[in-house]
Amino acid sequence: MERRLQTLAATAWICLVLFGEGFSIFLAIQLLYSQYWYLGILYAAWMLNDIEICHKGGRKFDWVRNWAWWRYYRDYFPLKLVKTTDLDPSRNYLFACFPHGVVSSGAFGAFATNAANFYQLFPGMTCNMITLTGHFLIPFFRDLILALGACSSSQESLLHLLNLKKYKGKCVALIVGGAAEALDSHPGEYKLLLSRRKGFVRTAMMAGAPLVPVFTFGEPDVFRPMANPQDSWLRRFQEFVKKYTGISPMFPIGRGMFQYTFGVVPLRSPITTVVGAPMEVVKNLEPTPEEVDKVHAEFTKRLVALFESEKSKYLKDYEKVHLDIL
Repeated sequence: MERRLQTLAATAWICLVLFGEGFSIFLAIQLLYSQYWYLGILYAAWMLNDIEICHKGGRKFDWVRNWAWWRYYRDYFPLKLVKTTDLDPSRNYLFACFPHGVVSSGAFGAFATNAANFYQLFPGMTCNMITLTGHFLIPFFRDLILALGACSSSQESLLHLLNLKKYKGKCVALIVGGAAEALDSHPGEYKLLLSRRKGFVRTAMMAGAPLVPVFTFGEPDVFRPMANPQDSWLRRFQEFVKKYTGISPMFPIGRGMFQYTFGVVPLRSPITTVVGAPMEVVKNLEPTPEEVDKVHAEFTKRLVALFESEKSKYLKDYEKVHLDIL
């Protein structure tokens, strides 16, 4: 029974990721054309008044992050959060998370829920998961992700969360590679879009917030996406859609709810998110490109060092696995 509940939790989660926004829009339209249309109007008015909340620290509810759903989701893979050092609750940190994978299964469980024991591992700290601003424009769906602690990926949002005058003990979890990196997620491969991703470094410098390398081992192994080489028709289609929507149209191939050969349910494969040691960053409100490059290079070295030092604990045939930084 326990395993069936875990499978149900994982199935419900991937359905939320893949179809949650579409269903929310459908629900909103149905409400507007029902006898309760006035509730739809009231909600729309409230939503417009609340539209900037994702840039202003969000609206997190721990009772949502504590749902039993997330505990079954955690145990399905299973998913684990590991720390390598303590964090100072009087400071704020920018967690630079890698890899994105197909749908960031590990980072979601570790930082958007309390199922991985974040509060116990990092006493005095709280965490906000960062995602695209567009998700906060979807009625009803936005309320769920806000309750989970999600905030916008805008620079305004990041600087607000990292501002020590407003908060202390904030861990802001940003998946640096984003949707573009998802296109290169394949089992056993760790390809990171990092060489040209420097905005997160600039933001950390402007806020004076330490950068924390975070690596999720096993993330690429929970789905088996279709092969999409650079010149393939599938890759061209994915790049086209991403260019105009910001979302990579992935086709996650995993297992089914009642069979193991085909479906969109993630595979049962261990996922471990390791939080590395913070890298101090000197506050600089107007960093030059050269200064950003220097900090970026140092961060890259630390991320690679974290991967190399930890991979033997969480990967099979780890001697053959290396980071490919694009």
